[in-house]
Amino acid sequence: MQNQQQNFTDTTQLPPQQHYGGHDMFDAHEALSALTGAMDQCVLYEQYIQDPELQTMSQKHRAFCSQLYNTIIDTFQSGQDPAVDTKSYKMDQSNDVTYGMQPPSQPKTPMQSVNELNDQSISGFMMGSLKSAASTFTMAASEMTNPVLRRVLADSVPNLLEMAYEVFLYQNKNQYYQVPQLKQQDMQAFQQSYAPAQGTMPH
Repeated sequence: MQNQQQNFTDTTQLPPQQHYGGHDMFDAHEALSALTGAMDQCVLYEQYIQDPELQTMSQKHRAFCSQLYNTIIDTFQSGQDPAVDTKSYKMDQSNDVTYGMQPPSQPKTPMQSVNELNDQSISGFMMGSLKSAASTFTMAASEMTNPVLRRVLADSVPNLLEMAYEVFLYQNKNQYYQVPQLKQQDMQAFQQSYAPAQGTMPH
């Protein structure tokens, strides 16, 4: 029985643009597809937006994501630090949330025509695509072998979350996303159902 030759290669034997495992290719592709999908939806829906505030938000998101897309492509292809680093997204909404529910004037039903598109549905699509991108980036960054692309993806998750949260706050302000609360005694029961860990952690 012959000893089989093992074909192992480490980072030092490869140029930077090849510092990727096979699963990295798939994960990066998924992350870029999710980001592209979010930008494409902005392009599709902006013409139907009625509220100037939502229009501005959508355009701001698309501009930020376009720069992020270019940064990821740069790193993905070179395997090295991008020419333009990731930035921090700053949202325009306040953190105020309105709690409570009021019944809808009529039950919601699926659209039958593009003419039924409105700011509520469009902001919902924006939220969905940003949450999806944040999840995809998180999963990709958890196992990325290239440390630079891993950092770019990981650093981008808070920005995607910030944009999604900005949409949530916009929706809540306009009563598109209502936030029911539990009774105070039920909230307290949940809050008091945990206690601090005892003892010290090992060093």
